[in-house]
Amino acid sequence: MTGRANSVVPGSIIIVGGGASGVVLAAHLLKSPNPDLRVTLIEKRPHFGQGIAYSTLLSAHVLNVSAAGMSAYADDPGNFWRWLLERGLATPEQAPVYAPRSVYARYLKELLDELEARETGRLRLIREESLSISPTGSGVEVALANGTSVVAHLAVLATGHDEEPGAGHGHAIRMGSEADTELDPEARVLVLGTGLSMVDAFLSLEQRGHRGEIIAVSRRGLLPSPHRKGNPIKLDVADIPLGTQLSYFVGWFRDLIRENQKAGIDWRDVVDGLRPFNQKIWQNWPSSAKRRFVEHTKAWWDIHRHRMAPEVYARVTEAVQSGRIRLVAGRVVGITAGDEFSVQVQSRHTQTIETFDVARIYDCTGIARDISTTSNSVVRSLVDRGLARPDPLRLGLDVSDNCEVIASDGTVSAKILAVGPLTRGTFFEIDAIPDIRVQCARLGKRLLG
Repeated sequence: MTGRANSVVPGSIIIVGGGASGVVLAAHLLKSPNPDLRVTLIEKRPHFGQGIAYSTLLSAHVLNVSAAGMSAYADDPGNFWRWLLERGLATPEQAPVYAPRSVYARYLKELLDELEARETGRLRLIREESLSISPTGSGVEVALANGTSVVAHLAVLATGHDEEPGAGHGHAIRMGSEADTELDPEARVLVLGTGLSMVDAFLSLEQRGHRGEIIAVSRRGLLPSPHRKGNPIKLDVADIPLGTQLSYFVGWFRDLIRENQKAGIDWRDVVDGLRPFNQKIWQNWPSSAKRRFVEHTKAWWDIHRHRMAPEVYARVTEAVQSGRIRLVAGRVVGITAGDEFSVQVQSRHTQTIETFDVARIYDCTGIARDISTTSNSVVRSLVDRGLARPDPLRLGLDVSDNCEVIASDGTVSAKILAVGPLTRGTFFEIDAIPDIRVQCARLGKRLLG
């Protein structure tokens, strides 16, 4: 028998997903003085605030953004940095600091603990898996795996990244999953991807005492660049060629970097100076430019935009130089399973096929390319029932500029919304806390009037 509340409370909001995005949204909503506000945060994992990104306990898994940029609050950017200082986890002279992700998980936990203690009656935490969201006459109903359901005026999806490997990756597994069993320390492994997820995999294997060769394969075989302390240049929206074709924009941006480098300014300061306008740039591109960017330019953008902490970069480059990590620019064209996996990789540059015998294949390709194949029950249910649809590039769900989910028939929902990585098709740069907190602050203000 399905359990449910008797009625929908005015101003009631369910957040499906209690990882970082969900906790940040809850924190922004609960800044409202409205005594009738009710926020229900639902998370299937044992702990709130962790998700995939911050569940790691490995000290080498550090944030890819310095502590100064990781506050949960858009209107208080120094909150996390002060939190570190108050607990003796950093000193002012250390800046910039790239804190372990487990420390950031502790920060989010303490933030939520404070909210729970202060907001008795306004915040409810439910540890359970959400299966589906259904519109009702007065709001929405979220069905849970334990057979009960929760009702509210509206629901916000904050489920983050998919936990399962993307479709078509065959025998590849996720690092840290149940399939990631004990491995011979000398075994050779193959990693799909050469970005930040591959770096995490390398650090995890090293922590386990693994010594075998790591073959890392991606279309271009590129490693992310390291962070350096700097000052982003100041740009005005009038300086940026919005709405142009991709080739023109790329040419303009390269010229901007060259001009600044002649003046002694690091390219990182140019990339970071563009950051406040990234979403506007994306949204003003024609669909043809967006598609070409994802297919041809994104890999180059990612290694410059999403960078490594300097100490991590030093460890990775040393591993590459010593032969511990072998970077391969190419694509997997075949996998034969036996006692080991025989993986055929076609070189990007020579078109020759090289075969690697490996004990394990790790999927570190990051973003799933087609949201309709997601392993997330709630998202899959919405798409299957036509209550949501993939965005045109199938990077996430199709949502309005106000984060409202768009149904298969084009109807914009006032009851089902989404934040964070699920909305990357509309906002693109929406995977990191500095962007997510701004999105959550804006959505919170709009929902609460």
